[in-house]
Amino acid sequence: MINKNTKDQPVGIFDSGVGGLTVAKAIIDELPNENIIYLGDTARTPYGTRNKEEIVKFSLELTRFLLKKKVKCLVVACNTISANALEEIIKISPVPVVDVIAPTIASVSGRAGAIATSGTISSGAYSKVVVMSKACPLFVSLVEEGITSGIEVDKIARGYLLDFKKAKIDTLILGCTHFPLLRDVIAKTMGSKVKLIESGKPTAKKLRQILVKNGLLRIKSNPRHKLLFTNNLGRVEKVGQNFFGKPLPGKIGKIDL
Repeated sequence: MINKNTKDQPVGIFDSGVGGLTVAKAIIDELPNENIIYLGDTARTPYGTRNKEEIVKFSLELTRFLLKKKVKCLVVACNTISANALEEIIKISPVPVVDVIAPTIASVSGRAGAIATSGTISSGAYSKVVVMSKACPLFVSLVEEGITSGIEVDKIARGYLLDFKKAKIDTLILGCTHFPLLRDVIAKTMGSKVKLIESGKPTAKKLRQILVKNGLLRIKSNPRHKLLFTNNLGRVEKVGQNFFGKPLPGKIGKIDL
């Protein structure tokens, strides 16, 4: 029998930086009563260009921090971490773990392609469901700088996406939590017949299923949200709003791992 107090324990969401806020927003929209702790490793971002050993090491540090906060479930809100460290995270976690890749893959049909970071693409995480994939590192840099439209952005998008158009895909996976901020330019480049799939909504729905299955769904209102980062709080508040789509919810704080 589930202890009723367990339902009030927070959902832990973590990412290599601020990109996972797009997933956090989807979770809050889907599960408005849940208490949330978000942890972004802004001191060591980006993870997408790091080797697997570093990604695993850092990811386990984030995992252990959140487990000490007595979270009832973990959400790996980063494609690069999900692609490279999920198995190791599951091994040390006594609570359910939700990644962003499996739910996204489950929502894919048709002739699909995927764009992501170098770390995600090289892992082959999406290879079973796509006909082609490509790393788009400049997309990450653009979003981090708050540049999501304009002539140069259009030019970069055309360069990255031309091969996908030639391959006549009908679905494109946005396999990085930064990429939803470029959704408009990507959609314009690919055309209206290509479906764009983001990871936020599928992940939030999977989290709901797991919470319901385990009797952990919180019904009370007035949730508490805590957003923790390892560096650059001033920049986080400014850039983070772009990812979240509105002012960041809850308390924002800096932590040392």
